[in-house]
Amino acid sequence: MIPDQTPVTPAPAGIPGLSRAAIAALAAAALAFVLPGCGGGREPSKASDTAAAGPGAGTRRMAARLEQITRDLDPARNIFLNTQRAAALRAGIERTPSQKMVLEPLLADELLKAGRTEEAIAIGQSLLHPDAHDAVEAPPAADTHKFLGLCFMRLGEQENCVAHHGIDSCLVPIKGTGLHTVTRGSRSAIREFTAVLESRPDDLGARWLMNIATMTLGEYPDKVPAKWRIPPKVFASEYDIKRFYDIAPGLGLAIQGHAGGAILDDFDGDGFLDVMFSSMGVRDQMRYFRNNGDGTFTDRTEAAGLVGETGGLNIIHADYDNDGDPDVFVLRGGWMKQGGRYPNSLLRNNGDGTFEDVTEEAGVLSFHPTQTGAWGDYDNDGRLDLFIGNEAMEGDPNPSELYHNNGDGTFTDRSIELGNTDFGYVKGVAWGDFNNDGRQDLYVSILGRDNLLFQNDGRRAKPGPRGEVWQFTNVARQTGVVAPSDSFSTWFWDYDNDGWEDLYVAGYRITDVGDLAAMHLGLKARTEMPRLYRNNHDGTFSDVTHAVRLDRVALPMGSNFGDLDNDGWPDVYFGDGEPSLGALIPNRLFRNAGGKVFQDVTVSADVGNLQKGHGVSFGDADNDGDQDVLEEMGGWFESDMAPSVLFRNPGHGNRWITLRLSGRRSNRSAIGARIKVRVTTPDGPRDIYSTCNTGGSFGGNSLQQEIGLGGATAIESIEVRWPATGETQIFRDAAMDRVYRIVEGDPRPLPEDVRVIDF
Repeated sequence: MIPDQTPVTPAPAGIPGLSRAAIAALAAAALAFVLPGCGGGREPSKASDTAAAGPGAGTRRMAARLEQITRDLDPARNIFLNTQRAAALRAGIERTPSQKMVLEPLLADELLKAGRTEEAIAIGQSLLHPDAHDAVEAPPAADTHKFLGLCFMRLGEQENCVAHHGIDSCLVPIKGTGLHTVTRGSRSAIREFTAVLESRPDDLGARWLMNIATMTLGEYPDKVPAKWRIPPKVFASEYDIKRFYDIAPGLGLAIQGHAGGAILDDFDGDGFLDVMFSSMGVRDQMRYFRNNGDGTFTDRTEAAGLVGETGGLNIIHADYDNDGDPDVFVLRGGWMKQGGRYPNSLLRNNGDGTFEDVTEEAGVLSFHPTQTGAWGDYDNDGRLDLFIGNEAMEGDPNPSELYHNNGDGTFTDRSIELGNTDFGYVKGVAWGDFNNDGRQDLYVSILGRDNLLFQNDGRRAKPGPRGEVWQFTNVARQTGVVAPSDSFSTWFWDYDNDGWEDLYVAGYRITDVGDLAAMHLGLKARTEMPRLYRNNHDGTFSDVTHAVRLDRVALPMGSNFGDLDNDGWPDVYFGDGEPSLGALIPNRLFRNAGGKVFQDVTVSADVGNLQKGHGVSFGDADNDGDQDVLEEMGGWFESDMAPSVLFRNPGHGNRWITLRLSGRRSNRSAIGARIKVRVTTPDGPRDIYSTCNTGGSFGGNSLQQEIGLGGATAIESIEVRWPATGETQIFRDAAMDRVYRIVEGDPRPLPEDVRVIDF
């Protein structure tokens, strides 16, 4: 990637021989020279805003707006328009041949990102043998060999993992049908990385990639020279959780996409969890798949009225209008800076299998780059409000937004309640009641600045100077949760089952993929560690990241949590990666061992996908009582596409209960409801806690609460504390291994018959 054009700090995967500042300046100058006067995204003309009224009018208006913004995009400002950027650089070389040795590495890099891999290889090879008059300006040979190594690895991915994707593809350690049958890419990559390591034996990035390339040929570890070998023990699991097979290819869900969001929930109310994906490519169509309940899915994108809803790095869902079916909010423009001034979309679920874009009529139309938002009822009026975390930088303010739900299908911007909301480069947000006072607090994860925790203090005695009626206080510093300084996904969860919400915040900074090798080799890594904050029950948190052994995860983006083995303790899956094509970092699964430590079970579960991991969703897709894991894959650049995955849970023999909550005075989705299930076990009574929400800040879990009960012998009681009223209902005589609907105010839970699906 062209470094310094995103706030991520890894070293360039290619582009040999130049500093980051020089690369960015040269690329910008070349592109501006060739394409002068191109504007950034802007609101389209009024003509497109006055489409004929009628069914789908809002969706048509949004589609027209998105298309016009896309046509007006400036490749000098948008680092994801790789084909156009390559064309501009090529033209620049033709106009100014004296700059050939400066611009050709940039051109090769853009061609690689655009998927024109063999053209990039040809330029890289020519840089190793420049003409005599160009030799003095040629980049160092080791840099060029490293770039070529990456090119050949991409060629191997394209000719194998993408062209012939299967259930073993890209899973570390690579084996079975994941081995490459077209070997020229990996063999050439090994040759190039060997050349790098012979001159730079301490280049851990080249070392890591050489090991992965050798793995794709089935020759790891034996044919990796001992001095450069990554020991196989670094991939060993710490507990056998059994394999989770990727069943997406057989279900038609392994669709190619760029970075995007994923939701696993029942959109049509038939009792089966459906699937929705977004993808950030400027013309990437959202996709909606209906779970037919018979072991198949049907693509219902067009029938649902979603054609034209393109882009979207993330999607979040909830029943904002309290009509009984989940709606969807699409977040656009993330990482694109000034080139990302896209509108978001609010998609209202019509309850008949269709959706309508109601962004304008709902009053939430704005133009800021973002990929994170969260639904929560901050004033407990029974209607879900919306917070959107926007990406602001120095000289490019993009204030975050707090929208209050008016209860009539519209929202009012009440960002003033939070003060100055130009928070910085916001990458994750989450609502949660950390102090158990019945009000939703707000955590904001920011890349490059201190994070924020807004304690919800309730309604003001009198309006503030700007008309504020609600009191929020940033208590991040006094509660001890400002770190990490570079962070991403975040969520509240009760990882230790004590009835108090804890907090997870992902770290997001590495120098290059060599940091991953350094961690595995026990060397010092220049990476930002995540934080797990344990709630101290007194308004403060303690950093327990090291104590629970989560201080070993690199670059989680899309990530989420759920109880995969139904033992009553929430586990966590991290979708790792960053824009660089060289960031081949396995996604990782950690099992929560009794709230004491987290065990790396990635290889046991066989879920260590090397592709970029984004929207992660936990949910019981086959109604068999355990949670499966859906993940949207793919990267940022044009060529960096990968198939989505659905890892089916093999089952673990523990007991479970699924609760479908429905609010009356509280919001219909019951987001924010607190649940305590008391069970009888051979060792005595045990309490298991859950909060109704969609999990992490990058991926949407099912809103039905799928609760593992471990080795319980009976359920003593189920307590539900409803968010709007604070009232607690207690239910008894519920059976295990059943699905129940609980309606606020009704005296007993209603058992629901479900059909188990055979995938």
